[in-house]
Amino acid sequence: MRQKSETSQSHGEKVVKDIRRATRKQYSAEEKIRIVLDGLKGEDSIAELCRREGIAQSLY
Repeated sequence: MRQKSETSQSHGEKVVKDIRRATRKQYSAEEKIRIVLDGLKGEDSIAELCRREGIAQSLY
């Protein structure tokens, strides 16, 4: 029975990873450049820019 529970757990983990991968936003090169240029303009804080774009500050 232990093998079955481990197998179903690894299957469940795989499903979660697949969902996360499928729901992640993929930014084009143009979008990335626009976001960085918006940050360099300094009109809004980086925190505000990241919230608006839905990205983590560490990713910026």
